[in-house]
Amino acid sequence: MVHRDARGRGVGRGLLAAAEAAAVEAGITLLHLDTETDSPAEHLYRTAGWTRAGIIPDYALDPYGELRPTTLYYKRVDAPAR
Repeated sequence: MVHRDARGRGVGRGLLAAAEAAAVEAGITLLHLDTETDSPAEHLYRTAGWTRAGIIPDYALDPYGELRPTTLYYKRVDAPAR
């Protein structure tokens, strides 16, 4: 998660790239994550090549105590050449 004051500066994209690179180095080829449905993060994940898999309704409480849906994403990453 990136603090709201730091959003739009490439921090989230950098974190995603680092996580993907670490997964590749570890031989992991499929990643998944979830985020609050309709949050700004969804744009980041889509533009970073992640694929939307679906929505789970009433998944987590927001700061106001309301249940919110979450959207699942996945991404295939290439394993390093051996």
